[in-house]
Amino acid sequence: MAAASAGAAVGAAAAAVAQAIKASGVIVRIYPQDFLAMLSKNIGGVVVQSRGGILSPKFQYITSYKDPIFYTESQTMLQLPNGIELITADKIWIPS
Repeated sequence: MAAASAGAAVGAAAAAVAQAIKASGVIVRIYPQDFLAMLSKNIGGVVVQSRGGILSPKFQYITSYKDPIFYTESQTMLQLPNGIELITADKIWIPS
């Protein structure tokens, strides 16, 4: 039952991010260090993380802050500030 609840929460978070992307129409790609600096100003925020990569590992992160959607990629897992809610997703899709 807990797995179903967690799956529903991830689905709801992904839907919220998708809706925010549609509403804002823009995704801002920033460097990992800038993403972490922004998160330190957004305590209590939500970050969706996904691990991917075929030949080398790649961690993807996406969040919203003051309306825009921010996205970053890193070869290593980022140490997020305390107070950030982390949601793990199977995949993060960014329109091109």
